[in-house]
Amino acid sequence: MELERFSAFHDAAHREGILFFYSGYFSQNIVAAMADAVRYRLKFQPAQEGTLRKVFSTFVEMSQNIVHYSAEPITDEAADNNELRFGAVSLGQQGGSYFVACGNPVPRDAVPALKEKIDRVRDMSAEDIKKAYREKLRSENDPASKGAGLGFLTLARDATRPINYAFEKLPNDANVFFYLKAVI
Repeated sequence: MELERFSAFHDAAHREGILFFYSGYFSQNIVAAMADAVRYRLKFQPAQEGTLRKVFSTFVEMSQNIVHYSAEPITDEAADNNELRFGAVSLGQQGGSYFVACGNPVPRDAVPALKEKIDRVRDMSAEDIKKAYREKLRSENDPASKGAGLGFLTLARDATRPINYAFEKLPNDANVFFYLKAVI
């Protein structure tokens, strides 16, 4: 039975154009190893170098977001920055475009702010995104952000369509599952 399930998963991933998939705990070391694998996998894709750079950048950005913001951490003194957090990321190709999707638990009370940030970016033109990106680079970091606060702007800048997102209730009432997808 186990082989049948694995074969079914493999076949479904192949049908959906999945080039890379990982679900489990993320750390900086795991992200670095995945980035190496994805970089190598993209070398053999029939796309322009600029497109592949955007795909890679998006993949790394989404993976970093899981490390920084997943609401399901395991604290281990041996882990870098004591951060080992649960999530999933996939990279695929469909209809001549690439997509990167990720998901991870987030605190339920973070949903309104996430929706506001993403919707604001989704409503921007390409020129507005570039302008906001440059302004964000020059401004002070948001204290709530574990990076430079450029994440959604980076994704929107590289994407060819508006960022897609969704939230799904989890059995644990404190968290929801946050899904994010960018098409390049």
